[in-house]
Amino acid sequence: MISNHLNLVEQHRPQAEVISDQVAQYLAAGGQIAQLRSPPRNPLPPPRSQKIDPETVLKRRPKPLSLAERRSLRRMADSL
Repeated sequence: MISNHLNLVEQHRPQAEVISDQVAQYLAAGGQIAQLRSPPRNPLPPPRSQKIDPETVLKRRPKPLSLAERRSLRRMADSL
C-alpha cells in the first residue's frame, strides 16, 4: 500500500498484520492460494438481433409537411 498519509498507513497496520497471520495459518494447514484471471471490466453487450420486425416499419414517424404543403393547407382552410 502506498500512501502519502503515514498516519493512515500506521492506522491500518494492525489489520494488515492480522490478515497476514491468518494467511500464514491457512498456508501452514495445507491451504493453497490460486491466482485466477480477473473478470473483464466492461462486459460486452449482447449481440444485436438480425431479425427485422415488419411492425416497426409501420410505427415510424411520418415526414413533416413541407412549407409548400402547409401553405396549400392554409389556403384550403381559409377558403372554407
